[in-house]
Amino acid sequence: MLDELKKCNLCSRNCYVDRLRGNLGFCKAGKNVKIAKVSLHKWEEPCISGTKGSGTIFFSNCNLKCVFCQNHIISSEHFGKEISINRLSEIFLEQQKRGAHNINLVSPTHYIPQIKQAISIAKSKGLNLPILFNTNSYANLESIKSLRGYIDVYLPDFKYFDDKYAIKYSSAPNYFNIASKNIHEMVKQVGKIKFDKDGIIKKGVIIRHLMLPGLLFDSKKIMDYINKNFSHSVYISLMNQYTPTYKAYKFPEINKKLNPKHYYSMINYCISIGLTNGFVQDTGTSSKDFIPDFNLDGV
Repeated sequence: MLDELKKCNLCSRNCYVDRLRGNLGFCKAGKNVKIAKVSLHKWEEPCISGTKGSGTIFFSNCNLKCVFCQNHIISSEHFGKEISINRLSEIFLEQQKRGAHNINLVSPTHYIPQIKQAISIAKSKGLNLPILFNTNSYANLESIKSLRGYIDVYLPDFKYFDDKYAIKYSSAPNYFNIASKNIHEMVKQVGKIKFDKDGIIKKGVIIRHLMLPGLLFDSKKIMDYINKNFSHSVYISLMNQYTPTYKAYKFPEINKKLNPKHYYSMINYCISIGLTNGFVQDTGTSSKDFIPDFNLDGV
């Protein structure tokens, strides 16, 4: 299964490097999985965190270069510890033993082959939690297709509509076309959203959109697309937690917090077009206090 790493094209960078021989592409991920933190996360959407927490595994490295990345220490500065596939499977089972509602794979695209093996091993040893794929959506479509049967819930970002913003802020050309095709595949795989009796998600897609300062009209176009193509098959999560950090200071137009009036305007817009299945955030979420402490806990 790791043959996919010989000419790696898991994501839309299409580096085609041989990671099995130690060659590194855009994301700088090698042969081994690298993670920075394992936790019971209480700050996801209510249907994910529930009362016990979401069993997050934060993967190091990333195939985007977002200038505002809150997790830049692990995404761009590559902090973390390499582990084996067997160890990853053990972590899944440890999260289940801790009482996690689910296994939440955060930024996992560049480790898809290893993750699939780890899931298979863990399931053979009793893992029965829903598996969540928490992604920036900049993957190759074939990579997403390969996850059929492994993933129960997809949490795709839908960051940009206009390519000029995707290139400027995330170095991600053709982002919208790539992300939209991937999200269609995700919905096709897992179907309409399903919750258990306690309101915890068991199946489905929640599309996340982080609003950026000054991009209100771009956000509206994203919501128009979701409404037209997915309607009530998915939930949305409209996020106001943008915190200027990392290299945002180089871009004055986004080196500030989101205007609350724009956020409330966006909520009203979603309601006006019929997008009512989803989640919004309270005030006070734009804070560095919510950035995880990447300290190798649980690794």
